[in-house]
Amino acid sequence: MSKRESKQTTEKVSTKQIGRREMIRGLATTGLVCAGSVAGLSAIWDRQGDAGLTGKPPLLLPKFSVELSSASPKMAIVHGTDTAMMIKAAVGELGGFQHFIKRNDIVMVKPNVAFDRAPILGATTNPDVLMAVVKYCYEAGAKEVIVADNPINAPEGAFYKSGIRDAALQAGAKVIYPDSNAFQDLTVSSDKSRPSFAIKKPWPFFYKPFQRATKVIGVAPLKDHNLCHASMTIKNWYGLLGGRRNRFHQDIHNIVYDLALMMTPTFVILDATRILMSNGPTGGRMSDVVAGNTIIAGVDQVAVDAYGYTLLGRDPEKLQYLVYAHERGAGNRNWKELNIRELTI
Repeated sequence: MSKRESKQTTEKVSTKQIGRREMIRGLATTGLVCAGSVAGLSAIWDRQGDAGLTGKPPLLLPKFSVELSSASPKMAIVHGTDTAMMIKAAVGELGGFQHFIKRNDIVMVKPNVAFDRAPILGATTNPDVLMAVVKYCYEAGAKEVIVADNPINAPEGAFYKSGIRDAALQAGAKVIYPDSNAFQDLTVSSDKSRPSFAIKKPWPFFYKPFQRATKVIGVAPLKDHNLCHASMTIKNWYGLLGGRRNRFHQDIHNIVYDLALMMTPTFVILDATRILMSNGPTGGRMSDVVAGNTIIAGVDQVAVDAYGYTLLGRDPEKLQYLVYAHERGAGNRNWKELNIRELTI
């Protein structure tokens, strides 16, 4: 790794979790545990999920959205083979990168880098898509662009093998890997009219890349998913959760709905340049991948995902988390009702 890369990346630090009994025993020997404090410590441990004791209060993410005029399209669909031009055209239909990104903005871009898979297998964001997004953010005046994710596989390997690391660095972005100090407890929503259904308590969130962010862009691949049927722009935010997030698998459709409450991005891009049609989310066989040659950009991630689901040959009215998100007011799955643009370049 070059000196430049080492300055632009944060190496993941593996940590050893301390057992609850060991922690309590250690505190007791220093005179810090008194009557009733064991119960208090247990409550703190449970509240923190699996992130340990951070000592920081739960946070709530701000909204990163940018207001559009009533005449502006809420979603744009572009078909073609020139990735960079497709992205420029899709966001251009929404008003252009210059409408969303202003001078001195710090932009957090969230790709899907969950697995150490080669880009051609469709399990991760196409690095060419990521590179173009970073490039256009800088052209629009961004002061800094940050690229980050919390992969299931080892971060260094996933970022490298997916091609995301090199694409981000070549475009001038800063890559941030998760480490033991990068998480803070997050409250999903304070809106009582749209409560969370799966994340009932503050949960560890990969907050470090968001500390200075003024704009947030999600760049997600379109792919099949064995639990929730499809991984698209809303599901992409799942990669920012810490702790034992696999415990949410039992209620996956409510958790994906919660993610739509958790994150109000500036806009999202659904990367359908290649589509993992089956055996998602990990894939592994070229026979599972088809050329989609499509980019979808939008400010309503529910609508974007509803259209994306049709590219998998499936009915968005039967995708439960989109039903929840639509009925609970997180977005509009009836994308045909919106002001949209569709073109081929």
